[in-house]
Formats: sequence, C-alpha cells, structure tokens
Amino acid sequence: MAAIAAMLDGRSAVTALRRSLPRGGPGVVTCRTPTKLRELLDRRIVEAVVFAPRPGLLDEWAALRTDFPDIPIVVYASIRPDDGAMLAEYRTQKMAAVLVEGVDDAVVGELVRRVSLVASRRRALADAPRLLRLADPLQRQVWDILIDRVDEPVTTAELATRLGVSREHLSRQFGAGGAPNLKRVIDFLRVVAAAQLLHNPGYSVAQVAGLLSFSSSSHLGSTARRIAGIGAPDLLRTTPKELLNRFARGHTRSRL
Repeated sequence: MAAIAAMLDGRSAVTALRRSLPRGGPGVVTCRTPTKLRELLDRRIVEAVVFAPRPGLLDEWAALRTDFPDIPIVVYASIRPDDGAMLAEYRTQKMAAVLVEGVDDAVVGELVRRVSLVASRRRALADAPRLLRLADPLQRQVWDILIDRVDEPVTTAELATRLGVSREHLSRQFGAGGAPNLKRVIDFLRVVAAAQLLHNPGYSVAQVAGLLSFSSSSHLGSTARRIAGIGAPDLLRTTPKELLNRFARGHTRSRL
C-alpha cells in the first residue's frame, strides 16, 4: 500500500500528520534517517515525504533528491527566525511546501495530499473523463476511486461491492457510451503511475514493476504496449498527459 513518509522531530508532529490525513488514503510511515527513507522508497510507493530539516543532513538529503527528484517533499517543523539560513539551503532541493508545526497542525495532512503524487496524477489527467467519455455518475465514481488506487490491482468484484452494485452491472455501465472497458482503465492508470515513478533515476523498471504489483518487468512492458503502444523503458520519457492522449487515440478497447 502507498505511504506518506515522515522524517519528523517529535511524536506530536507525526500524530498531527496522521490525524489530519483523509481516511482511506496512504498511511504514515516514520523514517528516522535518509537511509531508512531510501529503504521505504525501495519497497513501497511513497506519495510524499514530510520532514523536519536538521543541520548536517543536507549532503545525504541532496543525494536522495538526485535519485528521487519527482517525489514531493514537504517541510513541516517548528520554524524559528534563526532557521532561515538552513531553510534556504534545503530550498535548493525543490520543496513542494513549507508548513509550520503548531500553526498548520490541523490541516497538515490535507495540505500534504494536495502536493502528493496522487494530486499530480489528478491534475495531469484532468481531461481524462471527457476524452474517455466517462459522463455517467457511476463512471465518474469509479474513476475517482481508481486514480488513487494504483499500488495494487483492483478487481471488478471489489469495486462492485464498494459501490453496492453487481459485477455485471458495473462492467456494462462503465463501458457504456463509448467509454473504455473497466479493466483497460485500471491498466491505464497503473501505467501512468509507472511513468511517474520511472521519472526518478533511483528506480529501475524491475523495481517499479514490483511496487505496482506487476508479475515482472515483461508484464509491465506488455501492459504499456497494450495501453499506450510503447515499451516500459519509454515510460521514463513520457508524461501522464501524453499517455492519456495515446490511450484515448486507439488503445481503449481490446483488438479482437
């Protein structure tokens, strides 16, 4: 399951982050050092990293950012006037937001989600419902669920149970009006997530395939070709918006 990584100074900051995250979203995993954070990045999708800058960590942090430049980073700390020089140093690492402990506690989780990988994916695919002809309320409900759930395959039965309809009704209704079939959309969003992760040099195709629960690199590659007409190595040079255009132009339904 996806996670929010927390490198924070005290238990109160971690508690505030956990309490203010929306229910049903990624959980918070604490990491005491950049090494532990790197280990987490290797085994789980990290939607964002929330950390308190500390003197002496910048070199390790800079190396981590070189490998994972597209993972959103949020500063969350009790910031004092004399922290300005240190914050200026960390600013070179392209922070997505700076939040103040004791001021932003009630909304820190919500603000982190606004700059997370999921939020980035939603912005990039804002035109998807129109391009994919997802006009029915049920189609939109399913899309909103799926765009957040890319770390593991979602079954039609699971979605049907959540929405209180039968599998047959869900499959039939989702593909109505010229929309793609449901399995195709699930695979499309997983390929988009793969492209997001592969933009980070610290990830290999094999690692990304594992993080997204593909059985192998070949499985990820064959899915990318079916969905977008490109191989897995090409995903690191392809944006989510480009993948959407490729998918909408001719890969939304199986060829018989």
